[in-house]
Amino acid sequence: MDDRAEPPANRTGRQKTTIQVIERMMRLLDVLAAHSDPVPLKELARLTDLHPSTAHRILNDMVVSRFVDRGEQAGTYRLGMRLLELGNLVKARLSVREAAVELMRELHRRTGQTVNLSVRQGDEIVYIERAYSEKSGMQVVRAIGGRAPLHLTSSGKLFLAYDDPRVVRAYALRTGLAGHTRNSITDLPKLERELSLVRARGYARDNEELEIGVRCIAASIRDDSGRIVAGLSLSAPAERMQDDWISELIATANKISARLGYSP
Repeated sequence: MDDRAEPPANRTGRQKTTIQVIERMMRLLDVLAAHSDPVPLKELARLTDLHPSTAHRILNDMVVSRFVDRGEQAGTYRLGMRLLELGNLVKARLSVREAAVELMRELHRRTGQTVNLSVRQGDEIVYIERAYSEKSGMQVVRAIGGRAPLHLTSSGKLFLAYDDPRVVRAYALRTGLAGHTRNSITDLPKLERELSLVRARGYARDNEELEIGVRCIAASIRDDSGRIVAGLSLSAPAERMQDDWISELIATANKISARLGYSP
């Protein structure tokens, strides 16, 4: 039913119910966070002032979404792995940005071009920091928080290049490898050849594949476990891109990686 046709009283009641469920979920998570061992349902209900059947229903939903896991003993619960995944994602974003900002500005001063920091989120990259000036001569189309498909960006190709080939094929099937410009890579064999070049070179290129008139080069940033956590890219008007900047870009990405504890 269209919300506009729904009586205000009904909408208000539904909103209150939704907020109430969220509040109860948070109470359950807080209790689970305070215990290192799995907590029995009855104890969770007592500590959250919830009826056992209500707590059980909410916990079941949280198990499905992996925010909560069932303990080895029947009727017990503990925090789920999904929270660890989300926490690591937030931690990585925050620590990468803190480690990168100063070095990004230095690279921008040396090259005069836009420097981008991006992380992967599903089938896209998300721009989380940028160093640029109006003198770069290039309009910044995607602001911080902007997104772009992995296969159309230099940073996105870095992530795909080190994925399992089956994961890359699944990505291609899922996204259809939609293109944005006449230069976009839109078929799997060509993308696979491009990713092979990325691995061989140690950096990635975007040849006006996302935006006509803009070329990019990107180098990977790794954490202390060696995992790629971000891409550092340099964007410039197509006619102004210089291969001389590649070594500086890679050196800067390596310095950021070192700040995150990475040792080749």
